[in-house]
Amino acid sequence: MNQTMLEITLRRWAEPEDGPFAEPVFLFDSDDLPVELSHVSVVLRSAGLERARELLARGAERVLPGEAALLDSSLIEDLSREFGSERVGVWVPARRLEVSWALDLHSNADFRCVTPSYAKPAWEVLKSDGSRSGTDAGWWLGQMLQRGASLALLGADIANDTDLNLCAELMEQFGACLWLTPLANPEADLLPWIQFGQARNLAIPNSRHYDEAAMSALCQALEPAIADVA
Repeated sequence: MNQTMLEITLRRWAEPEDGPFAEPVFLFDSDDLPVELSHVSVVLRSAGLERARELLARGAERVLPGEAALLDSSLIEDLSREFGSERVGVWVPARRLEVSWALDLHSNADFRCVTPSYAKPAWEVLKSDGSRSGTDAGWWLGQMLQRGASLALLGADIANDTDLNLCAELMEQFGACLWLTPLANPEADLLPWIQFGQARNLAIPNSRHYDEAAMSALCQALEPAIADVA
């Protein structure tokens, strides 16, 4: 692959008091959002259609519903039809899907075997309280993009090669529509995400670990990272 064809976009998470914003940022919904929302993509952990409409009417760049869209996928269709797909995304907090095992009593009469509930590793969507939904994250974000979302922000903690492979598979499937961000680890090393997970769009945690010096070092490190995957 030609190195010049690879583009990596970094966008920060922000806090309401940091506004107004001169560059695009991600911001979790709260009661104290800044008045000026023109560069803000607002992530709605649980709020639904009416709150999303309110924020878009106030000038938010984009809204990304989470649990409300998980409970009612027509929400994405309604917002996209009303405000345009480019202003609608989806928030996908995810964790490795738990695999359970069961004794297979039917597939072969001569012997019994223990079979997993899922044949391959996957991430599942989490509810706003962090509990598991059992919904395959890759399948669900694909459904949301088909229904009109222009962007999916997937929050996950990549712990090992299996997670990196899952990341790479989703990037291959969804490309520029997919953004990634650490879910619970604000000091995650993001270089492996780029080098081995093929991540191209990253939301950077609002943490002292990624202060201006660290951001500069990360940007400088991206050149060899890109070369490694080119």
